[in-house]
This record gives sequence, C-alpha cells and structure tokens, in this order.
Amino acid sequence: MKLRGLFLLALLPGFAAAQTPAYVGSGQCVDCHSEQSAAWEGSHHDLAWTQVEDDHVAANFDGTEFSHDGMTVEFSQSGDTLQANVTEKDGMTSAYGVHSVVGIKPLQQYLFETEPGRLQSFDVVWDTENRNWYHLYPDQDLPPDDGLHWTGPYKNWNARCADCHATGFEKNYDVQTRQYSSVQAEIGVGCEACHGPASAHIGWTQGQSVPADLNDYGFSMNWGQTETAIQQCAGCHSRREAHGDGNPLPGTPYHDAYNLAVLRPGLYHPDGQILDEVYVYGSFLQSKMYAQGVGCMNCHDPHTAELRAEGNGVCTQCHSPAGNPDFPTLSAKDYDTPLHNHHPESSDGAQCVSCHMIERVYMGVDGRRDHSFRIPRPDLGLGQDACTDCHQSEYQAWAAEKIEVWFPASAHRGPHYGTAFQTALDGRADGPDDLLGIAMDMEQPGIVRATAAYLLQPFGSADIAARTAALLTDADPLVRANAVALQRQALLPDQVERLEPLLTDPTRNVRISAAKEFLNIPGRSLSPEQQARVGRSMGEWQQALSNRLDFPETHLVLGGMALTFRNAPAAERAFQEVVVLDPQRAEAWPILVQLAQINRGTEAARDVLRQALDAIPNDPELLDLKTQLDP
Repeated sequence: MKLRGLFLLALLPGFAAAQTPAYVGSGQCVDCHSEQSAAWEGSHHDLAWTQVEDDHVAANFDGTEFSHDGMTVEFSQSGDTLQANVTEKDGMTSAYGVHSVVGIKPLQQYLFETEPGRLQSFDVVWDTENRNWYHLYPDQDLPPDDGLHWTGPYKNWNARCADCHATGFEKNYDVQTRQYSSVQAEIGVGCEACHGPASAHIGWTQGQSVPADLNDYGFSMNWGQTETAIQQCAGCHSRREAHGDGNPLPGTPYHDAYNLAVLRPGLYHPDGQILDEVYVYGSFLQSKMYAQGVGCMNCHDPHTAELRAEGNGVCTQCHSPAGNPDFPTLSAKDYDTPLHNHHPESSDGAQCVSCHMIERVYMGVDGRRDHSFRIPRPDLGLGQDACTDCHQSEYQAWAAEKIEVWFPASAHRGPHYGTAFQTALDGRADGPDDLLGIAMDMEQPGIVRATAAYLLQPFGSADIAARTAALLTDADPLVRANAVALQRQALLPDQVERLEPLLTDPTRNVRISAAKEFLNIPGRSLSPEQQARVGRSMGEWQQALSNRLDFPETHLVLGGMALTFRNAPAAERAFQEVVVLDPQRAEAWPILVQLAQINRGTEAARDVLRQALDAIPNDPELLDLKTQLDP
C-alpha cells in the first residue's frame, strides 16, 4: 500500500466542488426582508469586520501614543487614512496604514497589511468603554522575531480569524511563496454567512426552479431544525480545527467541517467550566438545556445578536410558574425569587447568570459567560465555583455548607465527572475504571464521554480497546472520533476489523480520525478494497492538512508522518518549515538538528544548532545537543 505518495508533502489536487449558488451580498436582501435587515444592521455580526471608510472607527487616532515594554506606537489620521508608526523593542520603526476594522465593542481591533495580501491583527487595541489604548497581552515578552508577536503566524488574520468575520471567505494560501490571495463575498457576517449564497433564492422569487440539493426557497441552510441551527452557529462559536480553506457552505454538518476540541486541559477546567476562550459550543453541549432541545435562538435574536429579554427575563421565558410547553420536562415554578436564589431581589447575586453562568474576561475587557448552565458545586473542591467567584474572601467549604442548608434534600450533589477528570490529569488515578464508566455512560453528555475517551489514551491496552469498541458505533460523532485512538493497542486483526467501518462513516471528521490510525497498519494486512477505502479517507485528511499549511503545527504533523515512513529528507523539510513560520517552536529544533546530521552530516547539524540557539538560546535540550556536537 503506497501511503507515502499520499502524504509526503505532495499535495493532492483539490476535490471538484459541487456547483453552488453565487453570493449576491446583503444589500440584495433589504427590499424583501426589511425588518430582518434593519435588525441586523449595526449588530455585532454586521460590524464584525468593516472598512475604515465605513465610519465605524471608535479609537482616537488624532496624535495619540501608546507605550508598552519597550514598544511605542504613534497614531495619526489624515482624512480617511489612519496610520500607526510602530517602534518595536529592537528599535526598528515601521509605518502601517490601517487596512480595516474589527468589531465595535467592548474593544475594537485594527488590521495592518504587512505585505500584499497578508493581514495581521495588531496587539494594541481600543477599549470602547474606557476610551483608551491597551495591549492585549501585557504580561508577555514578545520581541518581533517571536512567533507570538503580532506580526507572527498566530496573529495572522487570513489564517486565524477571517473566516468567522467574513461571508464566503476563501483563504488561498500559497505554500511555495508563503503569500495569501484571500477573497470573500462580503466582509462582516452578512445574511449569506448564515443562510447560504442567495442567487438561487433570487431566481426562485423570479419563478426559476430550485436545484435539488437546496431547500424549497433556494438556500443551502435549513433553519427549521434546532440541531441544524445550533451547528450552524457553532461553526464560529466553538474552539475547533477547520478542515476547509474558509467558510464551509452554510448548512454543512458541523462534524464534516470541523474537529471540535473536547474538555482538554488548558481550555476547560476539569469539571468542564470555561478556562480559555472556547466560544460557547463546547460548554453548551454539556448542558441539560441542550439535552432537552433548547437552541441558540431560544435566548438570542439571530439578527440583532442580542438577548431576547433583559436580565432574568431571558431565563423566565421558561423558568417560571407558567413554564413553556415547548419544554415539558421543566418544572413550572417561580425561580426568580429569594426563595430560590437566596439573595436580595435585584442584587447581582439574584441574577440567574451569577450562579449558573460564570463569567470570564478575555482580551482584557471582553466578558464571556459559561454556557453549560450548571448548578454550583463548591462541594467538589475543584478550584472554581460561582459562589466563591463573587465571595472571594470565602472558601469553597463555606459555600458548600450554605448550599446544603438552602437545599438540604438536593439530588445534585452526587458524583461528578470533573472529579475523575481531575484525578486522571493529576496522575493520581488508580486505573482506567472511572474514566471507562464515564465514557460508557449514555446519560452523560457526548462531549463529556468523548473527553473521557481522550483521557483514557494513557491507559491504552488490548483490554481497553475491547471494552471501548462499542464507542466506535456511538450515535455521537464526537465520541466516535475520540474513541478511535483507543484501538492502537488492539491486536492487528481486531484493530482493522473495528476501524475499517469508520473509513466510510457518514461524518468526515470521523473518517479522518480513522485514517490517521491506518498510518501504522501495514498495507499488506489489508485487501485491495480496504486499501482503496483507506486511500480515500487519507485523501480527505491530506486535503484538510493542505488547507492549514500556513500553520506551524501542520508541518509538525507532516514531519511526524515523514518520520513514520522513514523519509528523513521530507521530515527535514517539514520541520524546517515549522521553524521558518515560528522560530520559537522548541519541539521542532532538536529533531531538525538530528535530521540535518542524518541527511547532511555533522557540520550541517552544527549549523542548524547555531540557528536554533539564536532563536531559543536557553533551551535545555538544545544546550545538551551542543555538548554532544561540539568538537
């Protein structure tokens, strides 16, 4: 089986795309949909990305200055032209014209075109509430040659941000020239970003027939089903890895377009509460509200992007004595009362969100709330809870005692998956049984079960592979995708038998997850038909990787593949690209030094090592290599 030809940096040609309707622009929608257009105009979606001349600039560019950690910026304005003279901490000064504007409040960012087609998001931003400049990362030491500097790959707008701030975006990165030729139908999140290209819809209004793969009105997206609607919103409101080159066609199932991050360390706390900026979807999947069919639009107006009511009113649409017939499992009673919340009326503590949706601040001033809608559990002792979030001078034991007095007969103080996750992450688990129990528990949310499967990987064995084989046919594609890796320690015939059906799974993310495991399965153990199926799924993985070749982490994957195939020259090229894109990727340099020695000799290895130490002078592994290679 010639897998080498599939992967070693020789990209497959793009798959022929099915013919889709054309984008026509939000302006075409106004005449017939004036009410919706008026609600959308001026919304956070509308103003997600605007031109300077659109008159939405909030910052003061009139001779203002900002300094931080040896870097100084002088802002100026001449007519509609905005400029920033940036003197970096190395003393170099560059002048940048503001290309375009991101967002409207509580902060506004500005994009600079640092070379033709390449847009970078500047780290000095405008606080629209306090009306001042501030730095997004004040505690980080970011010299200009650091990959995390605003000019580096992680702050590149084309690669990291634009697809959720534009309509019909295509990144168009050229790996040979390292340049972008990005295009979009419309900047900002326009009507067609959510409904799909509208040319066939306009044709429908004129009596033309509608293609069979569109809905009755000529759109690719159907908003009539709650789950479909949630997945459409989740495309941008989630922490995920994209498989495509830009915006998927609206209506594309989420797990065909993305690989959703599970409740991993660094992103979430062990109990699933938000830690890093994870954009809502992963939290919402943990909630009872999601399990009972509540969707985004029950609380949020899709056109204004605002809540449907103020304060507790958005919750009492359902959580009230009247209840809501759409959600019959909810007890109809008065929740907006001190008898329930045990706080004075109209106080901050009496707000539903204070107890059930903790808030974390990102980007310096932007508060985001946890959408898992959980009951506070200070009794778990997992380091954070809504009670001690507010009562910061108190301890979790105090909060737990208060809740036990208020709700003595509560059924909500039983075992929680967060305890097992914390134990596993701390390396204190006696074995895999607790994680296995969570992974196999159909009462747990799918993202929780998928996380348990992810955390089971260190316990991998033939026994674990057998005991989790049923997860490969789970109804939730996130569970299936994360269960695949648990088959690595299975006997080869069992591994092939269990994983082969996933190569034709209805969901692309699952097919890609399965394809990765076949890298280490000898081709001679597969029939010609099986090899063909592996090839097709690996082709999908290859295509996804080819859309992320401007990411340093993609070349780490490609380098690892090349090493798997014992192709040292291809591996060296891949790891070289990693450090070109991000010179501080410490995990790449030692491998690159060793590959240079294998491919080109000791002197070449010493030369690469000198480059590595220039980039990361105090890295212990590189210093150890220096001792080994010094003559």
